Amino acid sequence: MKLSVLACFCVYFFCLTTFAQFSAQEIVNKTIEAAGGERYNNNTSIYFSFRGKKYQSKRKKGHYQLERLIENTQGTIHDIVSNTGLKRMVDNCPVAVADSLVTKISDGVNSVHYFANLPFGLNAPAVQKELVGESNLGENRYYKVKVTFKKEGGGTDFEDEFLYWIHKENFTVDFLAYKYAVHGGGIRFREAYNPRVINGIRFVDYKNYKTDDLSTSLDELDKVYEQQGLKLLSKIELKEIFVQVDVCC
Repeated sequence: MKLSVLACFCVYFFCLTTFAQFSAQEIVNKTIEAAGGERYNNNTSIYFSFRGKKYQSKRKKGHYQLERLIENTQGTIHDIVSNTGLKRMVDNCPVAVADSLVTKISDGVNSVHYFANLPFGLNAPAVQKELVGESNLGENRYYKVKVTFKKEGGGTDFEDEFLYWIHKENFTVDFLAYKYAVHGGGIRFREAYNPRVINGIRFVDYKNYKTDDLSTSLDELDKVYEQQGLKLLSKIELKEIFVQVDVCC
């Protein structure tokens, strides 16, 4: 009798935990909603500065415009990446961009906006998501969501691999790691800090760590981090953030 009751309890517990589990897509949806949701894509303009350069973006129903402004001896260089491609202005005058530089410039603009607006980009059409497990970091429990990219629409770095640690209760991206192939390859692990919400959208800064052991899997980096086996490379800090929501459109 006792064995039967125990067996029933085990089956019940297994079913309960199984049905309580979210899919990778559901986790990402909840994470985007917690960070700003529809405000990202509802005619909202986001402005910030990063390492001496100014950035601004605007999205509306799938249309986007990502911008970067650089002040140097040439004047003001204004790069604009949109659904139609790349446009460069110097002191408000359009200039031609060599074919060999189009991808480099576009990737540079896209990359900064991608990290600044996480987790919004995790629902881009080319993103492939997989829930690969859970783990503890400090006193918190996290979902581990792996992200890869389709070749079509995944950009020049479609072979890069990402892993996101998403808080199981707050649905915030508190840590992330990625492996890239360009320039000889490398691995980065980022710890989010300084969270703040500006006009309904959540922003964070990052402590950016690296490991020189390129055989390390992204899945192992949380343990290496807790064992203080990573080297602090830099800090990713967004400044002068301003969010303008156009409620009329």
